[in-house]
Amino acid sequence: MDSAFLITAFATLFVVIDPPGLIPMFIALTPGMTAERRRVIGLRACLIAVLILTLFGLLGEAVLGFIGISMSAFRIAGGILLFLTALDMLFERRTQRREGQATVHDHDPSVFPIAIPLIAGPGAIATMILLVGESGGGWQGILTVHAVMFVVVLMAFLLFLIAGPLERALGRTGTVVITRLLGMLLAALSVQFVIDGIRGTGLIG
Repeated sequence: MDSAFLITAFATLFVVIDPPGLIPMFIALTPGMTAERRRVIGLRACLIAVLILTLFGLLGEAVLGFIGISMSAFRIAGGILLFLTALDMLFERRTQRREGQATVHDHDPSVFPIAIPLIAGPGAIATMILLVGESGGGWQGILTVHAVMFVVVLMAFLLFLIAGPLERALGRTGTVVITRLLGMLLAALSVQFVIDGIRGTGLIG
């Protein structure tokens, strides 16, 4: 597997899922809970998210083919969606929306809103389908994309375990700076997806 693709896959999934950005929401969704309770909720949420992203990674392209959508068209649409996500990150709208979702939850927020849509949201689902398409369709590429996704979700889980101390260490300013940097990176990656999609249609060489 091309190391450049591996780096791109990791960077894209890391930016879209945004494990550091999940920390404030995770803390807000688990107020007053013990470390053990938070660990159980975080583990359940991550396992559900992995299952959802795996299903879309394996079956997403087949579903697109069934309804007559080409991968080139989906690359363009997915790139636009990711670009809008990047704009939200750059202007803090994504954080504000996540915090709004965090205010409405039941006693166990592992399924909603942590697993869906905070981890396995529309952007992450679209990214899985895009990356599997970019991998060439072979089993090696598909397994690589899913392995990278698992690593990113695992990083989110590990950050959940140290959410309290990490949030205090980063502070509000540190979190904002990281979100802005990740937003810039995602904007560039999303434009590349659009270019690849247009190239796939044959409109440009």
